[in-house]
Amino acid sequence: MRRPTLADTAPPKTPVLIGAVSLCLLVGALYLALTAPPDQQQGEAAKLLFVHVPSIITAYIAYGIGLISAIWYLIRRSMAADRISSSAIEIGVVFTAITLATGMIWGRYVWGVWWDWGDARMISTAVLFFLYLGYLALRRSIQDPRIRAGRCAVLGIVAFVQVPIVHYSVLWMRTLHQGATIIRPDLANSTVDSAFGLPLGVSILAFLSLLLFLMSVRVRVTSLEDDLSRRLGTDQPVGALIVPPRLQGENGG
Repeated sequence: MRRPTLADTAPPKTPVLIGAVSLCLLVGALYLALTAPPDQQQGEAAKLLFVHVPSIITAYIAYGIGLISAIWYLIRRSMAADRISSSAIEIGVVFTAITLATGMIWGRYVWGVWWDWGDARMISTAVLFFLYLGYLALRRSIQDPRIRAGRCAVLGIVAFVQVPIVHYSVLWMRTLHQGATIIRPDLANSTVDSAFGLPLGVSILAFLSLLLFLMSVRVRVTSLEDDLSRRLGTDQPVGALIVPPRLQGENGG
């Protein structure tokens, strides 16, 4: 009997509309960022914030989706919730990496150093990044889908505690990093200049739409992988079933 392949289970259509909207917003955000005036103190380096700030906000939301989905899995034992949680967290790790990278570049031009071990925001963000990297490593280390989903759900819930620590570290601790500009305790007192408000707002919308698009694709891919694993009668990830081709001449061939 022939083993089923990926072609035997065609995935649902990718949400092209979300992708098109995301692309348009990204192009618009790029245009607004490039045409925005330089900051009086930070110069052109301030434009990095149009990527830096939206990326960490998107990461927060991705981890929040992962948290809610993880709780829902523990309540309902729904594998769909596990797929949503893992997909959101995986994408959140990518946006956290973007946050760290742009923050380091910004720090080099504004502070004169790539990394400051005394800065609470930078250190707490790095801890957040490695916590969720541990989550991804845990998913790879467990083959049984139910055990993997349960343990990862617990870790996803515990790791989310670091999110408010990252955001409010600039308020709770003395740090070189500038204070919060978007999500502040006093929401009426915004510190964003009007010339930067529109580019920053469009950038945030663009990143959030990109999050929705990437999640929809990743959830579909994960669902397809799980379905193929069930058809093959194995709990191993689909990638583990791929064997390297045998070269001519091996084993006397």
